[in-house]
Amino acid sequence: AQLVESGGGLVQAGGSLRLTCAASTQTFSSYDMGWFRQAPGKERMFVAAITWNGNTLYADSVKGRFTISRDNNRDTVYLQMNSLKPEDTAVYYCAASTVESTSSYDYDYWGQGTQVTVSS
Repeated sequence: AQLVESGGGLVQAGGSLRLTCAASTQTFSSYDMGWFRQAPGKERMFVAAITWNGNTLYADSVKGRFTISRDNNRDTVYLQMNSLKPEDTAVYYCAASTVESTSSYDYDYWGQGTQVTVSS
């Protein structure tokens, strides 16, 4: 599967962005999809995931602010990010897995990433 993220950019604190991940695979609906982020000098961290049947998982740091969703008809997964904070600044990656997981090691396919920068 090939994954392509879009929707990143520069936003002020308190603002919103919606990230999109378009997948090129005929079996998209069978994958669990996740979003991870990596800030400069830090490890790649789990943000949110959605299973093939719509169950969702969130990192504590984004609960109540971010929403992950998917459209299996469009082979696309979204990350709606509200009430953004400067500490949300990172490169955001979309990933696909065959298991429900918050660990990056369980994800087999990755996009190239999209930069999100939140100014204070």
